[in-house]
Amino acid sequence: MSKGQATDIAKGAGVDVDVATTRFLLYGLLPGWFLPGLADWLMHRRTQIEDTSGTKESLIHSLMMAEVGLPIALTLRYRINPLLLSVQLGATAVHEATALWDVRTAVDSDREVRPVEQHIHSFLEALPFGALASLMCLHADQVRSLVRGGAGDKNAWTLRRRRRPLSPGYLTGIGVAIGLCVVLPYGEELLRCRRAARRRTGRAAQEDAGKESEQSCASRFSRRPRVWSRSS
Repeated sequence: MSKGQATDIAKGAGVDVDVATTRFLLYGLLPGWFLPGLADWLMHRRTQIEDTSGTKESLIHSLMMAEVGLPIALTLRYRINPLLLSVQLGATAVHEATALWDVRTAVDSDREVRPVEQHIHSFLEALPFGALASLMCLHADQVRSLVRGGAGDKNAWTLRRRRRPLSPGYLTGIGVAIGLCVVLPYGEELLRCRRAARRRTGRAAQEDAGKESEQSCASRFSRRPRVWSRSS
């Protein structure tokens, strides 16, 4: 490879970055996110999340899905520019912090985080970094613009529609995959945790009512006047 060819590749010459990015997101990142995400839900179910960390950890899972889903949705719809790169960088950093919070919540609740689940977490945490690295390599000019604060680019901080919008068929497929692999299982998890929490609250209320009834009976018995009999 000549020096000139290397320079052209570095500049993106002859490479349709929109098509390359779309292929990666549709056939690489999204399947790579859905499948381990579903496997992670199965691990939560096997370790009975509803009886340990419960609703708190389930809500954290929903938050993490949103932190990944938002930049993906924007990237599929809009062009890469400093604004979108900033959103992606911020979402990746927040997702990593939330992942640490998630594991700490599980450990503090005594929910067993098995080795298989830990490996699933590693894969899920790596996906945002892999996607971001690929996008930054494909759009090196926008990375340089971000470093300069968007100077000289009037569209640097504006969301602009993709030149080649995704077809309705692709978007429908993505929506179905999100529904089956994210919304449905994690919605079921949250519902299951909420139901378990209500059952625990109901049992606690019944126990408290029983204790109050016993205390009330004991109190009434202690207040009864004693009758002394004298033998003749």
